[in-house]
Amino acid sequence: MNVLVYGAGKVGAALHHASRAAGVPSTLRAARRGVPPDLSRYDFIVVATRDGHIARAAAELAATGTLRRDAVVVHVAGAQSADALAAARPACAGVAQLHPMIAFADPRFAPRLAGGHAHVQGDPAAVKAARRYAAALGLRPRTFPGLNPVLYHAAAGLVANGAAALAAAGTEVLERAGVPRDKARLLLGPLLRSVGDNVEALGMPGALTGPVRRGDAAAVSRHLDLLSREGKHLSSLYAAMASAQLPLARAVGDALPEALDQVEQIVARHR
Repeated sequence: MNVLVYGAGKVGAALHHASRAAGVPSTLRAARRGVPPDLSRYDFIVVATRDGHIARAAAELAATGTLRRDAVVVHVAGAQSADALAAARPACAGVAQLHPMIAFADPRFAPRLAGGHAHVQGDPAAVKAARRYAAALGLRPRTFPGLNPVLYHAAAGLVANGAAALAAAGTEVLERAGVPRDKARLLLGPLLRSVGDNVEALGMPGALTGPVRRGDAAAVSRHLDLLSREGKHLSSLYAAMASAQLPLARAVGDALPEALDQVEQIVARHR
């Protein structure tokens, strides 16, 4: 497998780095340079451009006239099907969506891919090659027939982007508690990883921890009282998150129902 990663942004740079680390020959090309005029050396092409440019990139790849008939073309967008690459289909062996459910934040930092999920769907030849490529990078390729790509992508954004926003709020609270701002990430990074480990190992609602799960209304009340003095945005966010935890806590069953009812009443006063 000889890979061309077209698009040198956050995802493209990380996939190129991971490919090289896995011993897979890979070339990274920034989209601003345009597609290479000669694609004959590549049998696996990853389109890692912005979502709105995928269809154009597919057309440009096909227009070179140098796509190998045995080559496959994949894109890494979460909310678009393989059909975004339809313009390249007549010129190659097939096209596919290959979306790593991994948070890519900066082209200068490649997150760990090992153990992550990669959703693969599309033409049979492209799916086969994409699954092989994903596995080489340590990802777990999966296909969910009939998957709604927009809802799938929304779920990824809710967790990944929402967790980053929560970590930003947590950083603010830690700083107000007396933790230097540059040290907060050293506390919160491992905490988030432990949440991820719990989610993967235990699922939901088992991964829930903390005072809401225990039905500790006094602790929740203390948190909200202090946070409300630090800023309404912090207490409102905490209350919203506590409210989202209540159905999980009821499902776990560690706390008495009346204790969770008390938590719910306290939370409602701060929303």
